[in-house]
Amino acid sequence: MPHNSYLVGLIGSGIGPSLSPALHEREADRQGLRCLYRLIDIDTLGVGPEAVGDLVRAARDLGFDGLNITHPCKQLVIGHLDELSVGAEALGAVNTVVFEGGRAIGHNTDVTGFAASFARGLPDVALERVVQLGAGGAGAAVAHAVLTLGAGHITVVDAMPGRAADLAAVLNRHFGEGRAAAATPDALGSLLARADGIVHATPTGMAAHPGLPFPAELLHPGLWVAEVVYRPLETELLRTARALGCATLDGGGMAVFQAADAFRLFTGREPDSARMLADIAELAGAAGARS
Repeated sequence: MPHNSYLVGLIGSGIGPSLSPALHEREADRQGLRCLYRLIDIDTLGVGPEAVGDLVRAARDLGFDGLNITHPCKQLVIGHLDELSVGAEALGAVNTVVFEGGRAIGHNTDVTGFAASFARGLPDVALERVVQLGAGGAGAAVAHAVLTLGAGHITVVDAMPGRAADLAAVLNRHFGEGRAAAATPDALGSLLARADGIVHATPTGMAAHPGLPFPAELLHPGLWVAEVVYRPLETELLRTARALGCATLDGGGMAVFQAADAFRLFTGREPDSARMLADIAELAGAAGARS
């Protein structure tokens, strides 16, 4: 039953710069709701990721309405929940927990968030052959989203070959054999020469990790380029790709649409994603100017 005041939080490591509190609180204000969004940083608390179960139980007991979960707790939290949505179960990762009648229910809005952003920002691109760089937590969600959107085949590239192979195996089980393969970074040149587009899902390009995730000469105008990093919104990869004439998608849309989906789960209200997209442009722009 919707009410007018919400207490939610984010559990993760190094989450001080997160824009989630501002995104949720601003949208709540505009809807005449009161939303308190608290950061529960395991580094500040001096506990390890395995404490996520205790933190979820404490939040439930303290009357929180829900939680967002981020790195490095998205997989670890699953053992401490009462129920999983179909999407979270398929992915094996949770980024949103809703408390209902004393039960903790896990969802994943990263998949739906990226899918919504991609459909809005790159609506007509070819999806026959997609390359994805990065098979971490964000990478798993994004790869699921790309295949859900109807991509023919995705090749997952990661510096840790086991991680790429594991993700490809999960994708093939879920979407059908032959839809996904794994490769190492040295294959990137030949893969991109034949690909329709690339999804970038590593931290390279973030304010703290500047630079390009691979040599600029591997890009060509026939590629679309989708970025998961959103701080800054304009990464070096996107700047380089745009200069070449590539169609591009920044990471702001995923950040907004996953937050909008979480807001809907927390409050039962329909968020205005257009207003939230304006928020992230302003917030990420201000953060970029400071960093």
